[in-house]
Amino acid sequence: MPSQEPNKKMENFFKPVGEAVEEIEHENSTNEGLTKTGVEDAEGHPVQEIESLCMNCGKNGVTRMLLTSIPYFREVVLISFECPHCGFKNNEIQPASTIQEKGSKYMLKVEAKEDFNRQVVKSETATCKFVELDIEIPPQRGQLTTVEGLLQEMLEDLSNDQPKRKIIDRETFQKIDDFISKVKSYINCDRGRLPFTFILDDPAGNSWIEYKPGEPTHKWSHTEYLRSDEQNVAIGLMTQDQLEQKKVLEEASAPYLKASGFLSDSTDIENFNNEVQTFVASCPSCGQEGCETHMKPVNIPHFKEVIIMSTNCDKCGYKSNEVRTGGAIPDKGRKITLFCDEPQEDLSRDILKSETCKMEIPELHLDVQEGTLGGRFTTLEGILKQVYDELHSRVFTATSDSMDEATKNNWIQFFNNLKQALEGKTKFTVIMTDPMAGSYIQNIYAPDADPNMTIEDYERTEAQNEELGLNDIKVDTEPEEKDQDKK
Repeated sequence: MPSQEPNKKMENFFKPVGEAVEEIEHENSTNEGLTKTGVEDAEGHPVQEIESLCMNCGKNGVTRMLLTSIPYFREVVLISFECPHCGFKNNEIQPASTIQEKGSKYMLKVEAKEDFNRQVVKSETATCKFVELDIEIPPQRGQLTTVEGLLQEMLEDLSNDQPKRKIIDRETFQKIDDFISKVKSYINCDRGRLPFTFILDDPAGNSWIEYKPGEPTHKWSHTEYLRSDEQNVAIGLMTQDQLEQKKVLEEASAPYLKASGFLSDSTDIENFNNEVQTFVASCPSCGQEGCETHMKPVNIPHFKEVIIMSTNCDKCGYKSNEVRTGGAIPDKGRKITLFCDEPQEDLSRDILKSETCKMEIPELHLDVQEGTLGGRFTTLEGILKQVYDELHSRVFTATSDSMDEATKNNWIQFFNNLKQALEGKTKFTVIMTDPMAGSYIQNIYAPDADPNMTIEDYERTEAQNEELGLNDIKVDTEPEEKDQDKK
């Protein structure tokens, strides 16, 4: 259709950096100055260079580019510039993917000298914080560096102006000199300095701290969060004018929303279901007081009421999201089987997977055990994408170099099949078995029966009751039964 042509042009113009770099080698006619150096990374990606202007002296230098993949993370573009005339050098890293749906916060406990060598991908929107040192590095250019590299670069920037400060402001010079000595003592791992906490916060979700397999959560953790409007402005997803307009509309509509019951006073118990309840307790990660847990009941049509819970600790950055079902414990477990013969439509079905639910997709050889992923209320596409992203980033990419060929091919086939399912190109069957009957797949034909979905209730085994702690539950008998016992 002609109306779609401008959109296609815009899509081609705003391509991710990674796609643009990959296409460069196929555009020799328009990029005559771009040449391959003959150097490649471990995955075979070529290092390319092009003559470019030096912003320091105005003469021409050389820019080298490499599209590569970082284990446990994603693809990035490494850019290096060097001018042979004035000696100016500059290194930069850019994400090869788009801005992520959520922001990311990484936490690393630096406990030994080797932790200073952890790789760090810091995008231009990321903030670095060293808690015990009371240091915060604001968003700057993107870098591929290490924990020690960040600190050394900061020390170098501070040291450059020290000779001038010594003449102009002796007091400030002494304070900065003491601070530089303090940071160096941390880098040298002097007694009593370690451990300390390093936090990398990126609202664009394109930063990363190197992960070592099997590390406990107190050592390394990664949480995702929804960006605020101010953060969307900072990364360019929203303009300042749009933010101001949104605030004006919210202020203007607030009295009407409050009158209609969408917003209520915190003491109004009648509007409990229309507002988010907040509880303050100790953090399960760091143990500090002041950790907030937000809770809201949500009624799922043709199912039951569930409780969505979100916990956030400002002290250590711990975050968790889970869904719990309300109501009484059912007498039987439940098995739901859905045959997805129209994958494009079925992928948009709402799905509630409780933490006691096991999910299987035989055609994809996928088996998600109880407790994996926790409680999730999302879509079928959302839960499959989460499985794909977590497995691909934490298992396949990191261990591919040490895999034997047969295992590697099996993983490649598995991810290809899962990707085909996510793109709606293959039919598959979803089987959800929940002994607590707290899981759900949306019936798009409701209130009529879904021809592609079967629901079976089954008796729990004694082992399942014991594992769920149901054998130890004691309840009072009915009044009639008590009277009969007395007689």
